[in-house]
Amino acid sequence: MSTPFPFTAVVGQDDLRLALLLNAVSPAVGGVLVRGEKGTAKSTAVRALSALMPEVDVVAGCRFSCAPAAPDPACPDGPHEMGPGVQRPARMVELPVGASEDRLVGALDIERALAEGVKAFEPGLLADAHRGILYVDEVNLLHDHLVDLLLDAAAMGASYVEREGVSVRHAARFLLVGTMNPEEGELRPQLLDRFGLTVEVAASREPDQRVEVVRRRLAYDDDPDGFAARWADEETAVRARIVAARKLLPSVVLGDGALRQIAATCAAFEVDGMRADIVMARTATTLAAWAGRTEVLAEDVRQAALLALPHRRRRNPFDAPGLDEDKLDETLEEFGSGENSDGSGGSDGSDDSGDEDPDPDGPDGGGGQPPQEGPDNGNDDGSSESSGEVPAQGEPSESGQAPSPGAGEQAPVRAAEPFRTKVLSVPGLGEGAAGRRSRARTEHGRTTGARRPRGALTKLHLAATVQAAAPHQRARGRSGPGLVVRRDDLRQATREGREGNLVLFVVDASGSMAARQRMSAVKGAVLSLLLDAYQRRDKVGLVTFRGSTGEVALPPTSSVDAAAVRLESLPTGGRTPLAAGLLRAHDVLRVERLRDPARRALMVVVTDGRATGGPEPVTLAGRAARLFAADGVASVVVDCESGPVRLGLAGQLAGELGGTAVTLDELRADSIAGLVRDVQGNSRRAA
Repeated sequence: MSTPFPFTAVVGQDDLRLALLLNAVSPAVGGVLVRGEKGTAKSTAVRALSALMPEVDVVAGCRFSCAPAAPDPACPDGPHEMGPGVQRPARMVELPVGASEDRLVGALDIERALAEGVKAFEPGLLADAHRGILYVDEVNLLHDHLVDLLLDAAAMGASYVEREGVSVRHAARFLLVGTMNPEEGELRPQLLDRFGLTVEVAASREPDQRVEVVRRRLAYDDDPDGFAARWADEETAVRARIVAARKLLPSVVLGDGALRQIAATCAAFEVDGMRADIVMARTATTLAAWAGRTEVLAEDVRQAALLALPHRRRRNPFDAPGLDEDKLDETLEEFGSGENSDGSGGSDGSDDSGDEDPDPDGPDGGGGQPPQEGPDNGNDDGSSESSGEVPAQGEPSESGQAPSPGAGEQAPVRAAEPFRTKVLSVPGLGEGAAGRRSRARTEHGRTTGARRPRGALTKLHLAATVQAAAPHQRARGRSGPGLVVRRDDLRQATREGREGNLVLFVVDASGSMAARQRMSAVKGAVLSLLLDAYQRRDKVGLVTFRGSTGEVALPPTSSVDAAAVRLESLPTGGRTPLAAGLLRAHDVLRVERLRDPARRALMVVVTDGRATGGPEPVTLAGRAARLFAADGVASVVVDCESGPVRLGLAGQLAGELGGTAVTLDELRADSIAGLVRDVQGNSRRAA
């Protein structure tokens, strides 16, 4: 086993280290979600934490790590007698992104359960992680049903495995740590809320600190054991501090004044539910124990708010997590009272602690707001309106008249307010990744039939299994009440649910779309569809066309907020190369079919239907559109044409695509209730 990088040798990342240590002291805090760009020591810090965890006493031979002083009465390996056990290091178990449900929660031998009535149970990763750390790298890429199982177990402290009336329960209490890169997609708000704390990490911009990071990493790579030995004293000191804080924690007093500050802070920031209040209370109490105090002060409440509330402030995927520290200080000061009133305005102290690099063996602080996303966070596409772009000479006048085709580039305009859209779906029955858009064969959903299992049996179809085994009972010598079942009799249930699709937006950014009010409405419509794609767990991509070419503004990704940033910065102007945009979209879909053949695509073309770029633009656009019809790609054209005289070009384009057309007004009105039926009907007629 390789030597892990020492936790105390991690440079900077004070908030991250503090959040991990607080959960090491008290797993009841609820775990940590670490958000940040790639290459910021997220995984390194988490893996290093396992070496600091105190050893645990376990019952010898128990696969579920029961404590010998208080064994689980429902342990599948039990019952256990109370008595001395054995000590072993606390485990850190990694959950792979592609893990199956059985790998996570464990698996039952259905054949033995039916034939012998024996609960033959193979433990999963939740059992391995009991009384240790469960680490999920790229937690935002896990399938939804796995995340639900994971967080339910974390909340209840137990895992349940149910298979056709046969059930097994075992304890599953662990420190849950997830890491994610927001560029690859977000977690749903209700899942974000299940993580106790969140930390936003970013690489340091200080040259001296970056030099130290490189120096330590190179030294570790050259001699891991020697490097770890140089940090052994610091590691021992932090491990002892964790043990001392655990012993002190039951003695910490959460006074009425501090509790009132916690409640007032959660109310002031309008967080949903009561989980935030509970997490803040536990975090503040643990902070006091970590500092060696038996009384919770206002500075503990403030730090707890900075760790527990930012991710609970999000109302939609386009909101950046964060907290207004001035408002926080005002709330703490207003509701400070009694013995901790002096600390309620003590933000100076906590702010100062964030300016220093604390000693590696005692990351007490880290206070301060997690870094906020902004123009310097790697968005090099000019998404900020203050990025210095100067409108070209063809900018529309105050009257809102668009420039003629071929006019100069127009500065980006803001999107109108998003609205709720009706469901657009892909016809037929797919087999893609689990989601909430189109019909598909899935592991979860309503049972529609049975088949022979192609691999390990996961969902038994009991009636079909009994029906397959019944004719052979006499030949198999059945004499008792039990059913004689062979492996060939087992039948897997086939289920129908919903899948996520690739929603590819093809947006006309030409001069004919350049009137500010009109483009604002178009962006608002696309933003609304992006929000719908987020809720339905789709991948999204963005292709734009203007001037003489089409370009991929955003390759297919699970990050709809990245698509929203690209959309916000989208300029307009020039001619309308509709054919070039469609051909570029066709290339994107072709590549994605090779990468993920099971994920079906829905193309949403946002245009007024005009084609003015290049030779024979209308003819070329028609040929390009018929490529999608030949491939059977489900398409919707959002008609942006306005004014008293309408040419109906978007409707003609929809016909060439084999899809349907809908106006901007219809997209947000109840009058498009039959849109899905139209999409399906047109696709069937095209086929």
